[in-house]
Formats: sequence, C-alpha cells, structure tokens
Amino acid sequence: MPEPTPPVPDALVQLATTYGITTEYESFFGNQETVSATTLVALLEAMGVDASSPERIDVSLAHAKDEPWRRVLPPVVVVRERQTPRVPVHVTHGDPVDVWLELDPEAGGGRRRMTQLDEYTEPRTVDGRLVGRATFQLPGDLPLGWHTLHATGPSGDARCVVVVTPERLELPPHLEAERAWGFMAQLYSVRSAASWGVGDLADLAEIMRLAGNRCGADFVLINPLHAGEVIAPMSPSPYLPTTRRFVNPLYIRPEDIRETAYLSAADRSLVEWAGEPVRTGGTDTGPIDRDAAWTAKKSALEVVFAAPRSAARQDAFDRFRADQGEGLESFALWAALCEEHGQPGEWPQGAHDLSSPFIARARTELAERVSFHCWLQWVADEQLAAAQRAAREGGMRIGVMHDLAVGVHPEGADSWALRDVLARHVGVGAPPDMYNQQGQNWSQPPWRPDALARAGYLPYRDMLRTVLRHAGAIRIDHILGLFRLWWIPDGSSPDQGAYVKYDHDALVGILCLEAARAGAVVIGEDLGLVEPWVRGYLAERGVLGTSVLWFEQDAGKPLPPEKYRRLALATVTTHDLPPTAGYLADEHVAIRERLGLLTEPAAVVRRQAQDERDSFIDLLDDRGLLSDDPSEREIVEALHRLILRTPSVLVGVALVDAVGERRAQNVPGTSDEYPNWRVPLADGVGNLVTVDELFDNPRLRSLVAALQKG
Repeated sequence: MPEPTPPVPDALVQLATTYGITTEYESFFGNQETVSATTLVALLEAMGVDASSPERIDVSLAHAKDEPWRRVLPPVVVVRERQTPRVPVHVTHGDPVDVWLELDPEAGGGRRRMTQLDEYTEPRTVDGRLVGRATFQLPGDLPLGWHTLHATGPSGDARCVVVVTPERLELPPHLEAERAWGFMAQLYSVRSAASWGVGDLADLAEIMRLAGNRCGADFVLINPLHAGEVIAPMSPSPYLPTTRRFVNPLYIRPEDIRETAYLSAADRSLVEWAGEPVRTGGTDTGPIDRDAAWTAKKSALEVVFAAPRSAARQDAFDRFRADQGEGLESFALWAALCEEHGQPGEWPQGAHDLSSPFIARARTELAERVSFHCWLQWVADEQLAAAQRAAREGGMRIGVMHDLAVGVHPEGADSWALRDVLARHVGVGAPPDMYNQQGQNWSQPPWRPDALARAGYLPYRDMLRTVLRHAGAIRIDHILGLFRLWWIPDGSSPDQGAYVKYDHDALVGILCLEAARAGAVVIGEDLGLVEPWVRGYLAERGVLGTSVLWFEQDAGKPLPPEKYRRLALATVTTHDLPPTAGYLADEHVAIRERLGLLTEPAAVVRRQAQDERDSFIDLLDDRGLLSDDPSEREIVEALHRLILRTPSVLVGVALVDAVGERRAQNVPGTSDEYPNWRVPLADGVGNLVTVDELFDNPRLRSLVAALQKG
C-alpha cells in the first residue's frame, strides 16, 4: 500500500493561507485534495517567504503580521466608486500625521485633505518601536482614476496609490439597443497578395473596412498581437509571447510606413528585394514560416529606420517614446540584448540584473538598436491606429477586438524586466482533468499578488493601457486567472501544484477602469470549470462571458438558445476546436486518433461525437432551421442562425467557418506533432483564401446572407 501523505503542519497552512495559497481544493473529479507540504514550501519560496523549517515558518508568520505596521500607508488602495474605505496610517505612537489626497490629473486634478476618524487601536511594538495606528476615511465622491494618498509627519513621509474603479463597466448605448456581430480571425493566417508571408496590420485594415462596409460586421476579434522573439526560432503560438504589453513587429507592413515612400531608388530596391522571398502573393499552401517572414521584414525595416524623418515625424516618435516610458525602453533593450548575445539563456553574467554595471554599459553601447526597437513599436502603433480608423470608416461600432494572453514566455522580455513582480521558479498551468489526466504546465511565470500590490498595480495598468490604445473591445483569455492561478513549482509534475488567489476586486476593477477610459467592451473567456459565483461577479461588474455552442449543454443536451446569457460573446466554435465543417466531419476525432491523443477507443469517441452532433442537428430541426436533406454549408449556416436566437449581445463568426475551412489552427496538447498556429486560411478543399478575394467568397457571402436573414 502507498505511504499515507504526512499531514501539513498547522503553522505552514496558516502561513500559506496568509499569502493566498490554497491548501485544499476540489478536483475536476469531485475529490477534496490536500496540497503537500513540499508544494507549499516551494510556492512560498517563490514569493520570497522562507518556510524551510518550523522555526523559519514561525519567523515568517511573525513578519507577515508585523509587515502592515512597518508601513506608514498600505501599498495600494483599490476601491469602487462611491465606497468610503478606511485607510490605516502607522506612525510612531503619539506622533501627529497629516494626510491628503492628490487627485489624478486625468480626472481633473486637485487636492483633498483627509479627516482622521475618532477611533482607537492598541499600539503594537514592531522592531523595538511602539507603533500607533490612525484611521482615515476616504470620501465617497472621488472621481474614477489613479490618485495618490500622502502622509507626512515626524515619523516620515509616505505615499500610496488609490485607484477608484467603476462599480460596473456599462455597455455602450448601441449594444444596449441592439446586438452586434463580427468575425473572429487568426490574423497571421489571413494573407493578401502584398503580405510578407503572414497576415499583417495592413491586411487587418482591409478586413475591417470590407467586413464593415460589405457585411455589416461590427468587430473583428483577432489573436493576441503580443511581441514574440526577435531572433529565430520564433514561437508560433500567439499565446506564449515575450511581452503582453507590446506588439509583434512581424505584423508591420513596411510599404505603409510614410518614410518608405521617400526612400531613394537604391534603398527602395533594398526593401523590395528583402520581400521577394516571402511575398508569394498568397499562393504558398505550406505552413506559415514566421522566421523567414521576420528575417525579410527586419532587413527592410532597418533600411526604412535609417531614412531621415521630418521634424514633425521625429517629434511624434519622441513623444510616443516618452509616453510609453521605461516599459518601452526596457523591452527595446531586451530585444537589443537578444540580437547581441542570443537567447536569454546564453547571456553573459550580469545581463539579467537590470541594476548591474553590465546593463548600464549596454544601454549606451546598444542605444541605436534600442532606438530601432522603440521605433518598431511606434510604427506598429500607427498601423494599429489605421486599422481601427478603417473599422470606424467601414461603419463598425466596435472595431478591433484584441485578445490578451494568460501569461508570457519564461525567458521573455516581461520575465526579464518585470522580475520583481513575477514569481520565479514556478509555472502556471492547470490541475488534472478528464482531457489531461496529469495536468498541464504552460511554463509561464505568474504575477506575484503581493509584489503586484506593492507596485501599486502599475505594471498591470500599463499593459492594459497599451493594449487598449486602439481597441473597441478586449477579450481576456482564461479570465479565471484574475481570481486564481494554478502554480506549479519548477521540477514538479503539473498535478503537484496549488491554486494561488489574487485580489480579483482590484484586478477586475482596474480592467474595468482602463476599459472605460478607452471606451472598450470587455469579454472574459470563462470556459471550463468556473464557479458560478465568478460568472455572477463578472456580470455584476459588466464583464461579458463567453458561450461556445458545442459547450453549452445541459444534462448532455444542447442548451436552448433562449437560455444563453445575455452578457456574453456567443460563438459556434473557438480557435482550440476544428472549424465547424471539420467538427461536423469528425476532424477533431480523426486528428487526435492520428496523433495518439485519444484516451478511449476511437470507435467510442466517434460514437460520442456522432451523438453530440445528432443532438444539435435535432435542435436545428426542431427550430425549423434545416431542410430535409441539408448540406454541410446549410448546417453551418443554421448553427450560426441558432446563436442569433440567443439573447447574447455579441455574436462571433469564425472566418474559417465563413469560408468552409476544415483544418484546426491549434490542437491542444501538441507542439511539433501538428503545425499549430501556422495554418494559412483556406476553403474546404484546401484552396487558399486571400484578403483580396475573401469578401467575394461565395460561402462567406452565403453565410452573411443567412445571418442577415436571422
């Protein structure tokens, strides 16, 4: 018999709970699981907390209890509008203190003096000093924004961030009055005759304008555009970026940069020659080669960067660089270091310490390359702005809908520049479930809840602001990560992890604040095992959920459309499933069988898939949406007409469904076994569909007509 798991000491449980680590959880299979002491010690270490012995645990517990009393002010205060929270202020017992609030300039600025409450708290001896607590109450009429609380007195000066967030992110009036529909696209896969091997921001602008003008679409949801590696090999997955804040320059169209038009004939030839190997006119049916595309583009972009800019253009670049601040400079320096020294794992000593003499020298020695990578972000920002402008000119009410990935590459720019707020020696993943019985490890370093709060949530805010600059909406992948994440210590199997809780009021509140300022709608990807209270909470805050038709079932039967949530983006499929035509043809079973991913006999899985498909077709029949002998195209269109009968305020149509594509963009659980995230858009018989012909595609036009018919 296996040895029983030794009990976890109560003091360790108390310490882990203090830092938000869940010591017990309910598994996918309904069992109550206890996290091992080994895992708890490792996760505490990742937060900088020593729990290596009973004595160290006692010391760390005492430190955690004293820590709030060591600080004059809390690290950050996040409240909803109209709330009047009490703020503790700690000073040497008996010292006076003056407290006031400096209001956010974006909210009108000004100063508000705080009044101390007549409350007594017993003083506490901390580090040999008797510390008293004064309590101040924030007023309930503070404007939304990022304010600064100041405290001054004989005990010293202190400040902290006070964030006032919306009670609820209200829908735009046009969505309150009428639902919106739009396309969902993997941008890299949708190419034109002018593309450099991958779909780019110029292609996006074309898609936005034509989807609005010709189809009446109101948005296009695109894959995350986050920056990837700057040297080969570049990860094909848009969900494993090096940073979530900045854009992958792979999506830049060199010819659309203003300075390109004024190049000399010789330099113009260099740009054109660089593009020739990858500009295939959209006829290459093979997997998308990001490395080849980036090698060609970087060569051309270096030529354009070296060209002179007008005074006004240089001023615009300088202002962009100043506005994006240290975050942009650090990302650009990381990119320059990669070019100079290779992958981060190969960097010399001192290169991973931002305060080292090595980095100080690198800022000077690599200044030109740093400027180049800052310029790339400026150019990408301009082309993103042009895409959103094209959407509006095409009549779209929302426009670009960005996708925010869960995390970042463990050796990426964010992991390097934000190391103080990201946990080390752990990865994010998921515990075991029926599809992955050993669990999953995505190898992405998570935010440290305590460190992020100490930073006033500014890294999180800056990321959101940059992504939302030219967006009408944002989708948050795995929004459950704003509530809790499954942390796995390095060297442990995915099932040997634990959930770590986050201050969801703060994270969701700040998301709503930044979206409100940007005028954007927020959609949370809340698929899978999400507790009902979480969905209720998000709806209360005005964050839309996600409803995928195949997953919307009740007791094994399709959920009737009228029972869908109103506050949701409803779709037939998602990028982790085959296109609907492929799903109807059991492609999801065939490919998993071919790759050895099935955990049950193929015949059993096929029968289950057939039963599921039949149940949905029966529902379509019951609703009068099918003829007696429907074709594949008719079934696909009927499924989309079915979700139009839901109350959901947003409806998404995958471009792959619109053209009859059968191949999946991604097969979860695979890497090299399948060309994930590298499949160019094609129709049902494998013919490529380019941006130039997309909106004349007969199948797309038929689906749009079916949507308009309702």
